[in-house]
Amino acid sequence: MPFDAQEQAAILAEALPYIRQFSGKTLVIKYGGNAMTDPALKEGFARDVVMLKLVGLNPVVVHGGGPQINDLLTRLGKHGEFVAGMRVTDSETMDVVEMVLGGLVNKEIVNLINQAGGHAIGLTGKDGGFIRARKLYVATDGNPAVDIGQVGEVDSIDPAVVALLYEKDFIPVIAPIGVGPDGAAYNINADLVAGKLAETLHAEKLVLMTNTPGVLDKDGKLLTSLTPAQVDLLFADGTLHGGMLPKISSALDAARNGVNSVHIIDGRVKHALLLEILTAAGIGTMIRAA
Repeated sequence: MPFDAQEQAAILAEALPYIRQFSGKTLVIKYGGNAMTDPALKEGFARDVVMLKLVGLNPVVVHGGGPQINDLLTRLGKHGEFVAGMRVTDSETMDVVEMVLGGLVNKEIVNLINQAGGHAIGLTGKDGGFIRARKLYVATDGNPAVDIGQVGEVDSIDPAVVALLYEKDFIPVIAPIGVGPDGAAYNINADLVAGKLAETLHAEKLVLMTNTPGVLDKDGKLLTSLTPAQVDLLFADGTLHGGMLPKISSALDAARNGVNSVHIIDGRVKHALLLEILTAAGIGTMIRAA
């Protein structure tokens, strides 16, 4: 037991310089993958977010919910379809997206954080006109502008909503649903929302939780540190493709627009957030600011 206590004290001492460096800074976390479905990982994530808040950081959580959306669509007899990594969203699918993201998933995360001792509030981009969206057209090999329904991209984000929650010491938990000029709801990729939110809030860090160790080269080797120029080369040679495209594009934009560093980490690892933010080792890929 004495050895365990000494080890724990050493770990806390190692975290001190990082706590001092990042105290008062904003950290935008995109929460997704297995970390959202495994019960132990879900509880661990909530505790980690609360700890980051208690040691002085300002965490903001943006979540996905693809598996949960797929499950409900399947139960309704509807098949999910994707184009260039984006979900095709007709009006019926949009209703499901709002129910799952704005209701079930969002409130579960809020509850987990609150049960872990934090004070979380959930919202979507519709609340207070927080996330303004415009319709997104997706480019494919055969068509430069494919209409995939009520899918949007971020037009603007009102930072005043988050600032108000900061004043009251709340942790914002955000579902990636935007509102268009006509009041229509738009399904927005959570990675894109997290990236634009990090830019708007002038965040110190953007953390994208995934089901991979980070960015891998063509041989499957983890690339622990990248510059935006190196990421461009990975796009050009086809190393980055498919579902990683919106994630890495979001990371790249954030790194080029004021976010000091972007971290792509494996959400399947217990306490992945704390390992990446408060230790020297880190566990994923860091993209440094341009």
